Amino acid sequence: MSKQNTFLVGGVDGGGTTFKCCISTPEGEILRSERFVTAGPEDTIDACADFFARCTASGQPAQAIGIACFGPIEIDPQSANYGSILNTPKLGWSGFNVRDELALRTGLPVSVDTDVNGALAAEMAWGAAREARSAVYVTVGTGIGAGIYANGDFLGRPTHPEFGHIRVTRHRDDIYSGACSFHGDCLEGLTSARAVEARFGPPELMAPDHPGWDIVACYLAQACISLTLTVRPEKIVLGGGLLLAPGLIDRIHEQYTAMMNGYLDLPDSAAAQFIVLPGLGDNAGLLGGAQLALKSVAGQ
Repeated sequence: MSKQNTFLVGGVDGGGTTFKCCISTPEGEILRSERFVTAGPEDTIDACADFFARCTASGQPAQAIGIACFGPIEIDPQSANYGSILNTPKLGWSGFNVRDELALRTGLPVSVDTDVNGALAAEMAWGAAREARSAVYVTVGTGIGAGIYANGDFLGRPTHPEFGHIRVTRHRDDIYSGACSFHGDCLEGLTSARAVEARFGPPELMAPDHPGWDIVACYLAQACISLTLTVRPEKIVLGGGLLLAPGLIDRIHEQYTAMMNGYLDLPDSAAAQFIVLPGLGDNAGLLGGAQLALKSVAGQ
């Protein structure tokens, strides 16, 4: 079927720092995209609606829109608050219904899920977790979250996991109290980009051999071990801005292998095949929104 005759869908990657919008084919080809700074909720959704209006005017109309959004967020379609941001420290966003507001502004059906569930759906359709029957997507950025797929659905339905707040064993050289306003030194409190910057400075300015990366890798390796031992997924995909750091994934592989210490009879080379970076790169969340829209069009 030609691009001129096929239907198109809209995807939104709703992040705490930026919102990204796209028009996509059912095969995951992005035809057009833009990104906006995450400002107040009204202004941010207005910018998204304007993008889709301009796409329609230029002959690339979306049939439906999916939002892979930061949370916590209500993702139960049976809930009267479906699409509402829950209690978040992001000023002005608590209680704002991203789904209803975007649907109102565009006149299109809009579906919503977490940013990590969306990214995982895209990675399982088109990226690093293709053909996996069970997989996890962990994003490590301003916050930390995980989408977990097993037994034919995302785990935690009708809510979603809050994996960023699990406890981890503190690295012997780490005396930082933690950035999480709720728990202090949970995984997010010790390993998010905010936590890294608070004790080492901007992550993008840290040298590849900075000792802080060993601390970060220690916590992320522990997170991967927790997922391995509880869910037994076929793939763990680690995404988010912090994973752009050169060599960080290799450090995680090394520490994961050392901590597992031969348990489950995994060979030393297994970590590099099992714990991977997103195949879709920075577009995983954006195409996750497109995947949500595709499923809504298909009536799933």
